Amino acid sequence: MHESALLLNKIKTPSDLKKMKLRELNQLADEIRKQIVSTVSDNGGHLSSNLGVVELSIALHRVFNSPDDKIVWDVGHQCYAHKMLTGRFESFSTLRKQNGLSGFPKRSESPHDAFNTGHASTSISAALGLLAADRMSGAKNYAVAVIGDGALTGGIAYEALSHAGHLGLPLIVILNDNKMSISSNVGGLSKYLSRLSMKAKYQTFRRHFDTMVKKIPFFGDAFFNLVVRLKRAVKAVFYIDNFFVDLGFEYVGPIPGHNIQTIINVLEDARRLNNPVVIHINTRKGKGYLYAEDDPDSYHGVGSFSVDNGIEQSNQSKRKTFTEYFSLCMVEIAKKYKNIAAITAAMKTGAGLCAFSKEFPKRFFDVGIAEEHAVTFAAGLAANGMRPVVAMYSTFLQRAADQVIHDTALQKLPVIFALDRSGFVGSDGETHQGLFDISLFRSAPNITILAPASGKELGLMLEWAVDTGTCGPVIIRYPKAYCPEEVSAFSQPLKTGCGVWVSKSENANVCLAFTGSLYKEANEAALLLKQDNIDADLYNLRFLKPVNEDSLVNILNSYKLTVFIEEGMREGGFGEYAACIAAKYNTKSKIIIMAAQAHFMEDDKALGTREELLAVNNLDAKSIANTIKNQY
Repeated sequence: MHESALLLNKIKTPSDLKKMKLRELNQLADEIRKQIVSTVSDNGGHLSSNLGVVELSIALHRVFNSPDDKIVWDVGHQCYAHKMLTGRFESFSTLRKQNGLSGFPKRSESPHDAFNTGHASTSISAALGLLAADRMSGAKNYAVAVIGDGALTGGIAYEALSHAGHLGLPLIVILNDNKMSISSNVGGLSKYLSRLSMKAKYQTFRRHFDTMVKKIPFFGDAFFNLVVRLKRAVKAVFYIDNFFVDLGFEYVGPIPGHNIQTIINVLEDARRLNNPVVIHINTRKGKGYLYAEDDPDSYHGVGSFSVDNGIEQSNQSKRKTFTEYFSLCMVEIAKKYKNIAAITAAMKTGAGLCAFSKEFPKRFFDVGIAEEHAVTFAAGLAANGMRPVVAMYSTFLQRAADQVIHDTALQKLPVIFALDRSGFVGSDGETHQGLFDISLFRSAPNITILAPASGKELGLMLEWAVDTGTCGPVIIRYPKAYCPEEVSAFSQPLKTGCGVWVSKSENANVCLAFTGSLYKEANEAALLLKQDNIDADLYNLRFLKPVNEDSLVNILNSYKLTVFIEEGMREGGFGEYAACIAAKYNTKSKIIIMAAQAHFMEDDKALGTREELLAVNNLDAKSIANTIKNQY
């Protein structure tokens, strides 16, 4: 079909969907899928999750009136169809590119994005807050939370469900279930009974009946309680899951998640109720693209790929990433130390623990999207003699800051945190940046923070953390990036609190002291400075905490200019700590701190590759060199 003939070109606002016939809506679903596959194959992104909710997105915008009605997408990595249906089809080709569309909902991008999401399990809380505010203002709009079955492993989702049932506001929760298989008999009865309970006439009858029973003299209350128990017993037999009903929700489902008309019918029923509702839909991740249907996990988050051939392993670079080195090191260390266990929070593949899980299944734990539990569970293991390694992305450890401090640091428990995606993370926007771990945890006593510059150094740090018997948790932070070529400095044994010289000369007046992930940028900056006859030594900090103050003071007294370059926030970061040490000992070196500035990245500067984000924040080699030349 020629692009000008696409139905998508006719969708300027969601209200345009209300004019379409069912046949056109199904054609629109096909068009959206093709656009998602085409764009993600070029730009990378979340593929499987978006292909699975196309019909649901269409039905939601057909029934509800966005932006007056609020739709909150949990995690947000399934919002691509939503974006195309809310006036952003023409710019969809810029998805996840610098100055382009975000891959997640963003309030600043469109009024149809009701709430910014990027982390899991928050949609019910947010949608309930939006609905409560709406009702307090006297309005009568709707709020819908779309949450996947995986996100229901997060505790905040249950806290929100409990509160929503207590408030009794007409919140609509869409449970997008793309894993559960339900037998036809039980499923059919459940759909029939739950659809029956959704009808307005049933609701009216139920309210009148309940009122009448309670008014019966002498034994009305007792009879009412008997009826309630009987009703719950019947539901327990026919309903697949009575949990939501017990919390105060109406429950409907499971319904087919790729049948637009069925979803529309159920949503329209839900609108007519004045109670909280859970609508359980079954979808298939990756639907419409065979490679993604067959292997939805591999196609969850992808880089660019060939539409015809899918992800071809032969096209992958032979260079190893930090994640791949971590994966190899974990297996080797686990062979040597029998008390090593590995824990992750629904990111076995992304965190590099697939090989470990296969070789040591009894020592591997995937706790689901429950970071807080992962940390405290690890603390329990450590308190009983194990040496657990918690592997997750830096941005997600933010969700368990209290557990890191209260449950591991306070008790001096030797839990190792392998923080992948520390620093700048390309394409996923500000919600996924791993910039806060240094400033979050440097102030907490008993915590060690390490930053490797290479794959080999990562292995040394991991073994050091296991072998030294360090009292307290150890954080090893590394970027989503390829490892640089090894140099001899990276193989030197670790000395607590000290870094290592990558290059050192007699004539240098400048020291570039960097966190490991910025070795490449610091090294290239030194080469650029050399062209202007400025000699700069390279010092890999290694330890961001603890720090040998005597060693640091010696450096600060040895150079005319010391530049601290870190892939983290400036406020509360290593550079500010070093500047305090310089002031305390009145050292002679002038200090420059180069780090992420103390604000969230602006919308148009939060997307792009890691290299582009480094450049925007003046942490690329050219910016480092220019800053030094201007200050020298």
